[in-house]
Amino acid sequence: MELSEDDLALINVLQIAPRLSWADAAEVLGVHATTLAARWERLRAAGVSWVTAHLIGDPHQMCLAFVAVDCDMNRREEVTAELAGMPEIVTVEEAASNRDLMLTVITPSLDDFSSRVVSRLKEIDGLLKYQIALCTRLHSSGGSWRLNVLSRAQQATVRAMAGAETTGAVHSTARDELPASHLALLPFLAKDGRATAADIARALGRHPATVQRQLNRVLASGILSFRCEVAQKLSAFPVTCQWFVNVPAGRHEAAAAELKTMRNVRLSASTTGPTNFVIIMWLQSLADVMSIELVLQQKVPGIVLVESVIMLSTVKRVGWMLNPDSRASGAVVVPAQGLDAAG
Repeated sequence: MELSEDDLALINVLQIAPRLSWADAAEVLGVHATTLAARWERLRAAGVSWVTAHLIGDPHQMCLAFVAVDCDMNRREEVTAELAGMPEIVTVEEAASNRDLMLTVITPSLDDFSSRVVSRLKEIDGLLKYQIALCTRLHSSGGSWRLNVLSRAQQATVRAMAGAETTGAVHSTARDELPASHLALLPFLAKDGRATAADIARALGRHPATVQRQLNRVLASGILSFRCEVAQKLSAFPVTCQWFVNVPAGRHEAAAAELKTMRNVRLSASTTGPTNFVIIMWLQSLADVMSIELVLQQKVPGIVLVESVIMLSTVKRVGWMLNPDSRASGAVVVPAQGLDAAG
């Protein structure tokens, strides 16, 4: 399956405003709303693109970690499956480097990371070694990545239709203020970020009007972050490269600002460990690695590129299990408390 320009434009709209109505999207794209709805259903059913939602964590408390894992060659598949089944491990990738797997882990706190994740890593048969880099500041994440096939005017229109996005930290008690009846909606929104009250009501056996009130309150609370994903191999950027670099102290914010001008960047973060900065990009080819490295050295004075790691495949991305061709399998590992930070 190849994505047409019309497909890419629709996905780009939903990247900017994941729950935008088909009527509004039709106004931007000049296509009838029913046509867009049918096109989206085709893309979603094929696992080509999907909208998901996850809880936003308190940036002052949450723990984002990048974990490199080595495993027994004969048990790699088992180890990968067990790691992917852990909700705190939001992304699992097979790496072409001196480690077998790269994990992105998100927990509400450092204590949770130690108790929920590290303790379990030690118990997995076939997992030989792991190395942890903790995020000290997240500068940009995959939810901000765009295909950029829309014109600037179209993008501005979509943003205006969607309204101002929630910015800053969600109040720490926002989640606690929602009763269990409301929190029951979250797994459905993780599975389908565009789910309607009618969809959820049918699944829960509740009255649609009741669920509509609950959904409105959940959306208004600001505890959820919505993002539209696309199968990487169909995005024109099939190669993932992760760089471990050193940036001079005091230059991290400036470096992050420069990186935001590069459309390939999926994630940038300051970290602990042998290096102090991580960059993840989606590229069109392996040949782009060298040209990107030259650009990085030009844009970020003093940057030292310590290691580049190419990902061979993505097993799981932001909770969604993926097929080998990078399409969504339909299976979603929903955490008890999800957080928005993955690449």
